[in-house]
Amino acid sequence: MPVTRCRLCGSGRLASVLDLGATPPCELFLTPDQLDEPELTYPLHLRVCTSCWLAQIPPLIRPEETFTEYAYFSSYSDSWVEHARRFAEDALDRLAPGFVVEVASNDGYLLQHVVARGVRCLGVEPSANVGQAARDRGVPTRTAFLDPATGTAIRAEHGPADLVVANNVYAHVPDIVGFTRGLRALVADDGWVSIEVQHLLTLMELNQYDTIYHEHFQYYTVASAQRALASGGLALADVELLPTHGGSIRLWARPVEAGAAPSRRVADVLDREKGAGLEEIGGYAEFAERVAKVRRDLLRFLIDAAEAGRTVVGYGAPGKGNTLLNHCGVRGDLLAYTVDRNPYKHGRFTPGTRIPIRPPGQIAEDRPDYVLVLPWNLRAELTEQLSYVREWGGRLVFPIPSLEVTP
Repeated sequence: MPVTRCRLCGSGRLASVLDLGATPPCELFLTPDQLDEPELTYPLHLRVCTSCWLAQIPPLIRPEETFTEYAYFSSYSDSWVEHARRFAEDALDRLAPGFVVEVASNDGYLLQHVVARGVRCLGVEPSANVGQAARDRGVPTRTAFLDPATGTAIRAEHGPADLVVANNVYAHVPDIVGFTRGLRALVADDGWVSIEVQHLLTLMELNQYDTIYHEHFQYYTVASAQRALASGGLALADVELLPTHGGSIRLWARPVEAGAAPSRRVADVLDREKGAGLEEIGGYAEFAERVAKVRRDLLRFLIDAAEAGRTVVGYGAPGKGNTLLNHCGVRGDLLAYTVDRNPYKHGRFTPGTRIPIRPPGQIAEDRPDYVLVLPWNLRAELTEQLSYVREWGGRLVFPIPSLEVTP
């Protein structure tokens, strides 16, 4: 489908919301021998369809280019693993499923808890390297992208799933309708589908524009998610508002044949979204200017620190950080390096900005004046992990939703 058409409803009524220029894919970290090679960049332009109100960027990168081998391992975030454990325990206790399937199951961070309870399960993970990590920890995992054919084949081999989980993947698929039909193929006629995805409402309210990158093809309100689910034969039954990723929604859906009526919570969030103007173009008008201020404030801080002889390093190398660094034009003269817990990234360089990535211990060794926290959504976890920075008078810097330098 041409990029001038909405990928959900096919309308040509796409209005510009935020143009971030062109950046490389956020998870294609560079090895040292790639530093003298050219990098492909792609437009990063958020638009909203004024027919169905799905916010989206052009689907210029195929998922196969990013997810066949992936740099992100969910288990490197302690708080995310704990979030997954609580969800798994609650869902198993409340729904008592006999068979659980997780789509985009990563390294088994969630299904390991299902395995521990003795419940039959299967992960469906397109990235071979992280899927192997899941199998190594005893989580049955199939290496595949989900589409209707894959969903049908899994159902034929393993039977229908009582619970299908799809956390932080619904934004990553350019073919929303095909993916949703794949979910429908997996789930039993009386089963449940649980989807977690970032909420466009909080993304805009809290200036979380760095979560816009090429892996995220669309950005959902509950209203647009409800329409997307319906396109594949699923009906939204309930919604939960979550603090994860700066503000997410957990969508509970069932096959339309189950006849589930939306809960009161669904109606309440729909009313809140409508009140924020997210189904009229005026509701998007001031977002670009707020984003520009985030950029100016961060650059002003980094330049002032450099001119004062202060050292600034980063913590984390998440996809969102690469949107921020590229949009702000940050280079090694302003950010000496960043660190990350994932050994896969050590010795590599951030895409576009080419900032070196080192192990976390480098911070204690170098004792910098400031640590710029790029995964700001893990603020509570990382403030505790980085508390030792105060020993030498170092300070943490959070760029989103507005610049904050901790005492």
